[in-house]
Amino acid sequence: MVLTIGQTGSNQAAQADSQSAAQWKAQWKVDIVFLLSSPVFRYEGRPADGPITAESSESRTSIELRAGLGIVGDRYFAKPAHVHSSVTLMSVESLEAAARDSGAASPFSYEATRRNILIRMVDVSGSASGAGVTPVTVDELRGATLSLDSGDGPVILQANRPANPCAWMDTVLAPGAFTALRRRGGMRCEPLTGGILRLGPAMLRSTIDPRAVKAS
Repeated sequence: MVLTIGQTGSNQAAQADSQSAAQWKAQWKVDIVFLLSSPVFRYEGRPADGPITAESSESRTSIELRAGLGIVGDRYFAKPAHVHSSVTLMSVESLEAAARDSGAASPFSYEATRRNILIRMVDVSGSASGAGVTPVTVDELRGATLSLDSGDGPVILQANRPANPCAWMDTVLAPGAFTALRRRGGMRCEPLTGGILRLGPAMLRSTIDPRAVKAS
Protein backbone atom coordinates (compact mmCIF):
# COMPACT_ATOMS: atom_id res chain seq x y z
CA MET A 1 0.00 0.00 0.00
CA VAL A 2 1.41 3.38 -1.00
CA LEU A 3 0.90 6.17 1.51
CA THR A 4 0.75 9.89 0.88
CA ILE A 5 2.33 11.30 4.01
CA GLY A 6 2.07 14.93 5.06
CA GLN A 7 4.34 16.84 7.39
CA THR A 8 2.60 15.43 10.46
CA GLY A 9 1.18 12.08 11.46
CA SER A 10 3.76 10.00 9.60
CA ASN A 11 4.36 7.65 12.53
CA GLN A 12 0.63 7.14 12.98
CA ALA A 13 0.22 6.51 9.26
CA ALA A 14 2.88 3.83 9.33
CA GLN A 15 1.13 2.20 12.28
CA ALA A 16 -2.24 2.39 10.49
CA ASP A 17 -0.75 0.78 7.41
CA SER A 18 0.35 -2.18 9.51
CA GLN A 19 -3.13 -2.84 10.90
CA SER A 20 -3.96 -6.50 10.46
CA ALA A 21 -7.47 -7.77 9.89
CA ALA A 22 -7.53 -9.08 13.45
CA GLN A 23 -7.12 -5.55 14.82
CA TRP A 24 -10.39 -4.32 13.34
CA LYS A 25 -12.92 -4.95 16.09
CA ALA A 26 -16.01 -4.00 14.09
CA GLN A 27 -17.04 -3.32 10.52
CA TRP A 28 -20.14 -2.03 8.79
CA LYS A 29 -21.41 -1.65 5.27
CA VAL A 30 -22.30 2.01 4.82
CA ASP A 31 -23.36 4.46 2.16
CA ILE A 32 -21.42 7.69 1.80
CA VAL A 33 -24.37 10.00 1.12
CA PHE A 34 -22.69 13.42 1.17
CA LEU A 35 -19.21 14.84 0.67
CA LEU A 36 -18.21 18.47 1.20
CA SER A 37 -15.05 20.35 0.36
CA SER A 38 -15.31 24.08 0.88
CA PRO A 39 -12.51 26.64 0.54
CA VAL A 40 -14.52 29.22 2.52
CA PHE A 41 -15.37 29.62 6.20
CA ARG A 42 -19.03 30.48 5.65
CA TYR A 43 -20.13 30.67 9.29
CA GLU A 44 -18.31 33.72 10.56
CA GLY A 45 -19.55 36.67 12.59
CA ARG A 46 -23.06 36.76 14.02
CA PRO A 47 -25.53 34.06 13.01
CA ALA A 48 -28.21 36.76 12.76
CA ASP A 49 -26.28 38.25 9.82
CA GLY A 50 -26.45 34.99 7.89
CA PRO A 51 -23.69 32.86 6.35
CA ILE A 52 -21.28 33.95 3.65
CA THR A 53 -22.71 33.00 0.27
CA ALA A 54 -20.98 30.15 -1.51
CA GLU A 55 -19.79 31.01 -5.02
CA SER A 56 -20.63 27.52 -6.24
CA SER A 57 -21.85 24.18 -4.94
CA GLU A 58 -19.61 22.77 -2.22
CA SER A 59 -20.94 19.21 -2.37
CA ARG A 60 -18.72 16.73 -4.18
CA THR A 61 -19.05 13.33 -5.79
CA SER A 62 -15.52 12.52 -4.60
CA ILE A 63 -12.83 14.04 -2.39
CA GLU A 64 -9.08 13.56 -2.12
CA LEU A 65 -7.52 13.26 1.32
CA ARG A 66 -3.85 13.62 2.17
CA ALA A 67 -2.25 12.25 5.31
CA GLY A 68 -1.74 14.81 8.04
CA LEU A 69 -3.19 17.58 5.87
CA GLY A 70 -6.88 17.01 5.29
CA ILE A 71 -9.13 17.28 2.24
CA VAL A 72 -7.67 18.91 -0.85
CA GLY A 73 -9.45 22.20 -1.51
CA ASP A 74 -11.12 22.38 1.89
CA ARG A 75 -10.82 25.31 4.29
CA TYR A 76 -8.99 23.22 6.90
CA PHE A 77 -6.47 21.72 4.49
CA ALA A 78 -2.85 22.07 5.70
CA LYS A 79 -3.85 24.36 8.58
CA PRO A 80 -1.48 23.61 11.52
CA ALA A 81 -4.13 24.49 14.11
CA HIS A 82 -6.44 21.83 12.67
CA VAL A 83 -3.95 19.07 11.94
CA HIS A 84 -5.76 16.63 14.25
CA SER A 85 -9.28 17.69 13.24
CA SER A 86 -9.17 18.54 9.55
CA VAL A 87 -11.87 16.05 8.50
CA THR A 88 -15.37 15.80 9.99
CA LEU A 89 -17.28 12.52 9.81
CA MET A 90 -20.96 12.29 10.78
CA SER A 91 -23.78 9.73 10.83
CA VAL A 92 -26.96 10.65 8.95
CA GLU A 93 -28.86 8.76 11.65
CA SER A 94 -27.66 11.28 14.23
CA LEU A 95 -28.73 14.19 12.05
CA GLU A 96 -32.16 12.66 11.53
CA ALA A 97 -32.58 12.03 15.26
CA ALA A 98 -31.67 15.64 16.00
CA ALA A 99 -34.22 16.86 13.45
CA ARG A 100 -36.94 14.78 15.10
CA ASP A 101 -36.03 15.94 18.59
CA SER A 102 -35.97 19.59 17.55
CA GLY A 103 -39.44 19.33 16.02
CA ALA A 104 -38.16 20.59 12.67
CA ALA A 105 -40.77 20.71 9.91
CA SER A 106 -38.35 19.26 7.34
CA PRO A 107 -35.15 17.16 7.32
CA PHE A 108 -31.92 18.94 8.15
CA SER A 109 -29.74 19.95 5.21
CA TYR A 110 -26.59 17.87 4.87
CA GLU A 111 -24.65 20.78 3.37
CA ALA A 112 -25.68 23.20 6.13
CA THR A 113 -23.99 21.02 8.77
CA ARG A 114 -20.61 21.77 7.13
CA ARG A 115 -19.52 18.21 7.85
CA ASN A 116 -17.17 16.77 5.24
CA ILE A 117 -18.38 13.16 5.16
CA LEU A 118 -21.87 11.91 6.00
CA ILE A 119 -22.52 8.18 6.11
CA ARG A 120 -25.56 5.99 6.61
CA MET A 121 -25.34 2.49 8.04
CA VAL A 122 -26.59 -0.17 5.64
CA ASP A 123 -25.51 -3.26 7.57
CA VAL A 124 -25.52 -2.97 11.37
CA SER A 125 -24.15 -6.46 11.98
CA GLY A 126 -21.14 -4.75 13.48
CA SER A 127 -18.47 -7.18 14.48
CA ALA A 128 -15.77 -8.35 12.10
CA SER A 129 -17.23 -11.84 12.40
CA GLY A 130 -20.66 -10.60 11.29
CA ALA A 131 -22.50 -11.23 14.57
CA GLY A 132 -24.84 -8.87 16.38
CA VAL A 133 -27.51 -6.38 15.30
CA THR A 134 -26.88 -3.31 17.46
CA PRO A 135 -26.83 -0.07 15.42
CA VAL A 136 -24.08 2.42 16.12
CA THR A 137 -23.23 5.96 15.08
CA VAL A 138 -19.98 7.79 14.44
CA ASP A 139 -20.52 9.61 17.75
CA GLU A 140 -19.63 6.39 19.58
CA LEU A 141 -16.25 5.97 17.89
CA ARG A 142 -14.17 8.58 19.71
CA GLY A 143 -10.56 7.46 19.98
CA ALA A 144 -10.93 4.79 17.30
CA THR A 145 -8.77 4.31 14.25
CA LEU A 146 -11.16 4.02 11.31
CA SER A 147 -10.84 2.63 7.81
CA LEU A 148 -13.25 3.95 5.18
CA ASP A 149 -13.09 2.38 1.71
CA SER A 150 -15.45 3.35 -1.12
CA GLY A 151 -13.64 1.33 -3.77
CA ASP A 152 -10.34 3.15 -4.31
CA GLY A 153 -8.61 1.61 -1.29
CA PRO A 154 -8.98 2.37 2.42
CA VAL A 155 -8.48 5.83 3.88
CA ILE A 156 -7.37 5.59 7.50
CA LEU A 157 -8.76 8.20 9.91
CA GLN A 158 -8.08 8.83 13.59
CA ALA A 159 -11.30 9.90 15.35
CA ASN A 160 -9.85 12.37 17.83
CA ARG A 161 -12.71 14.35 19.34
CA PRO A 162 -16.39 15.21 18.91
CA ALA A 163 -17.39 17.72 16.25
CA ASN A 164 -19.54 19.78 18.57
CA PRO A 165 -22.32 21.88 17.04
CA CYS A 166 -22.21 25.67 17.08
CA ALA A 167 -24.92 28.27 17.59
CA TRP A 168 -25.15 28.71 13.81
CA MET A 169 -27.15 25.47 13.66
CA ASP A 170 -30.23 27.23 15.05
CA THR A 171 -30.03 29.64 12.10
CA VAL A 172 -29.08 27.41 9.17
CA LEU A 173 -30.97 24.24 10.17
CA ALA A 174 -33.86 25.04 12.52
CA PRO A 175 -34.52 26.54 15.94
CA GLY A 176 -33.44 24.00 18.54
CA ALA A 177 -30.92 22.28 16.26
CA PHE A 178 -27.93 23.45 18.31
CA THR A 179 -29.22 21.68 21.42
CA ALA A 180 -30.53 18.63 19.54
CA LEU A 181 -27.12 18.06 17.90
CA ARG A 182 -25.16 17.92 21.13
CA ARG A 183 -23.38 14.56 21.34
CA ARG A 184 -24.61 13.91 17.78
CA GLY A 185 -22.28 16.12 15.74
CA GLY A 186 -19.93 13.36 14.59
CA MET A 187 -16.15 13.20 14.96
CA ARG A 188 -13.25 15.45 14.08
CA CYS A 189 -10.64 13.23 12.49
CA GLU A 190 -7.07 13.30 11.24
CA PRO A 191 -6.34 11.43 8.00
CA LEU A 192 -3.44 9.05 8.66
CA THR A 193 -3.25 7.97 5.02
CA GLY A 194 -4.17 9.62 1.76
CA GLY A 195 -6.73 8.42 -0.75
CA ILE A 196 -10.01 9.01 -2.55
CA LEU A 197 -13.53 8.73 -1.16
CA ARG A 198 -16.61 8.68 -3.39
CA LEU A 199 -20.36 8.80 -2.92
CA GLY A 200 -21.98 5.39 -2.72
CA PRO A 201 -21.37 2.05 -1.02
CA ALA A 202 -18.38 1.79 1.31
CA MET A 203 -16.94 -0.28 4.13
CA LEU A 204 -16.25 1.26 7.54
CA ARG A 205 -13.94 -0.56 9.96
CA SER A 206 -13.07 0.42 13.52
CA THR A 207 -10.53 -0.58 16.16
CA ILE A 208 -13.26 0.06 18.75
CA ASP A 209 -16.48 -1.91 18.98
CA PRO A 210 -18.98 0.36 20.80
CA ARG A 211 -21.22 -2.60 21.60
CA ALA A 212 -18.44 -4.25 23.59
CA VAL A 213 -18.06 -1.06 25.63
CA LYS A 214 -21.81 -0.97 26.30
CA ALA A 215 -21.80 -4.61 27.39
CA SER A 216 -18.90 -4.21 29.84
